[in-house]
Amino acid sequence: MIVDGRAPAGIAQAVRTLAAGELVGVPTETVYGLAADADNEAAVAKIFAAKGRPSDHPLIVHVADAAAAPHFAAAIPEFASRLIAAFWPGPLTLILPRRPGRAAAAAGGQSSIGLRCPAHPVAHALLLACANATPPMAGLAAPSANKFGRVSPTTAQHVRSEFGDGLLVLDGGPCDVGIESTIVDCTRGVPVLLRPGVLTVDAVSAACGQRLLLPQEAAQPQAAPRASGTLESHYAPRATVRLMDARSLRTALAVLGPDAPRIAVYARSALHSDSHQVLLRRMPGDPAQAARELFAALRDFDDAGVQLIWVEAPPAGPEWDGVRDRLQRASVR
Repeated sequence: MIVDGRAPAGIAQAVRTLAAGELVGVPTETVYGLAADADNEAAVAKIFAAKGRPSDHPLIVHVADAAAAPHFAAAIPEFASRLIAAFWPGPLTLILPRRPGRAAAAAGGQSSIGLRCPAHPVAHALLLACANATPPMAGLAAPSANKFGRVSPTTAQHVRSEFGDGLLVLDGGPCDVGIESTIVDCTRGVPVLLRPGVLTVDAVSAACGQRLLLPQEAAQPQAAPRASGTLESHYAPRATVRLMDARSLRTALAVLGPDAPRIAVYARSALHSDSHQVLLRRMPGDPAQAARELFAALRDFDDAGVQLIWVEAPPAGPEWDGVRDRLQRASVR
């Protein structure tokens, strides 16, 4: 059931549902999340079951503000505090040492916990209402509201298409960012990028006062915590995704015959096809806009019944890292 997340009655209904140990679809500025009380292990288990997600694959816990972080985090390094000051609320998740006895199921049994403070007004209102409930809920575990490994949802209708009308979904409109948060590991004494997003490496480095390391640069790679959305294959539509450069796309389109399967082409370059089996859609040239519509475009192609999705590979440059990461993972079979 979809309800208006901007209405106080919708927030109150969501708080009651969460307090009863049930799940709620929640809008954030990145993607819609499938939320449960992070300290309620039985409720968190319902997230894993609904998504078909392995129970050792950790969830991100969302909090209302920085003051709520110590409930879950045993320590917050100075550079992590700088990142919180710079980017919370916003699309940044920090992996921090987990306080013993807190959100163990949401953390996938790890000694670390992923925390984020979302910027979406509906998510923020819900988190504040949960914190003020009796008894209070300090945070919500909320991975993307889709079946495990599939395309993330960016509208309330996407969530309903995944889980049906039995799930309460707060409608907050289309997500402004459109891809998941940047994840930075703060458990190894230096900041390490685990998942790119719309925040660039340079922006994160400048905010925390030291260079953000890539995973292959960090010491003790065996100690790296597991994190959401970092599997090699992820964010995949039903159709097969293939990344190609513009020249290869033109060549491939030129040789398609009348018996070609139904194909979608998503490209920044102007392309043409004489085949009625080809669905052409322009990818925005602006990386922020491309991120905003990426998952919706992949879902639209699936809904159109295509068998293949040919995508023009994003250009080089850190501002495209998040989009490139999602497309590369979507193309792995």
